[in-house]
Amino acid sequence: METKLRKIHQIEDCQEVIEEAAELIRQGEVVAFPTETVYGLGGNGLREDAAKKIYQAKGRPSDNPLILHISRMDMLKDLVSEVPRTARKAMEYFWPGPLTVILRKSEQVPECITGGLDTVAIRMPADEVARELIECAKVPIAAPSANTSGRPSPTKAEHVMDDLNGKIPLILDGGAVKVGVESTIVDFTEEPPVILRPGRITKEEMERVIGEKTVMNTSLKADDGGVPRAPGMKYKHYAPKAQMTIVLGQDQQAVVSKINELTEQEHSRGGKVGVLAADETAGDYEADEVLSVGRRADMETVMANLYDVLREFDDKAVDVIYSEGFEEESLGEAVMNRLVKAAGHRMIRI
Repeated sequence: METKLRKIHQIEDCQEVIEEAAELIRQGEVVAFPTETVYGLGGNGLREDAAKKIYQAKGRPSDNPLILHISRMDMLKDLVSEVPRTARKAMEYFWPGPLTVILRKSEQVPECITGGLDTVAIRMPADEVARELIECAKVPIAAPSANTSGRPSPTKAEHVMDDLNGKIPLILDGGAVKVGVESTIVDFTEEPPVILRPGRITKEEMERVIGEKTVMNTSLKADDGGVPRAPGMKYKHYAPKAQMTIVLGQDQQAVVSKINELTEQEHSRGGKVGVLAADETAGDYEADEVLSVGRRADMETVMANLYDVLREFDDKAVDVIYSEGFEEESLGEAVMNRLVKAAGHRMIRI
């Protein structure tokens, strides 16, 4: 299969390209498209054959739920059976934007979209290209991140091409995304609401808007029966090709010293070492490849750069990666969530 790459400059000048993508979705095909968080791999959210093509292209386990993307609030009513008051408040404030809500699904939503659960994950993206594509397709679009399952999520169209070239017919190139990590996922079928995946919208922001406390739970519960309630909860995610270890500590210079010690040990074995660092300490390392994700005082930039940097380590063919931890309050929760999964929970705390 030939994968076409279509650049989107001004949305008003690209209606023909968007209509081409929408027609593919109506036919049950899959298309990669930009959102403000990461690039998505979209198919008709009401067709089982489209869901199967998404899972097949990504190599994604079929019990890992997909998120339905909508362009207008009135699309919600056909997809869910009820909307709690807290969910309504959150959607009215944060949509369009990087928030995914989990609600009880309607009979119209196929079980293959939800991983067999009676709940469905829904969001309304802020990206204009994404919303215009949904409008033209005239159906909710089911879309996980547009990458090979387990790999760092794509924040640029070239990342999608690296992973899915020859597996999908079309990629819409809207440039680099703004947020850089996936949406915050909140389960509103629970009381109090449960944050299943942290993202750009923080726990503190959510509680202020809905006027209630929330619970953070990013792991499977015992009564889930091994079925994840949201993407990113069960399987390895966001991982570069090299084995990564996170080094954590209150004293950043002690972290630097430990990573340099580990680097020396790896060099003695003939390994090539990469270090993921912040601007403040990037110059202190003795590794072969040191890549900075930004300043600790600017966690939005760190989020936006994270997956790009993880993929750059692949290009540099390092054997191991040592990463600083980012335990800053608020947005640091989302960064650490992705780093811990990318490292397969390998951490050293000093």
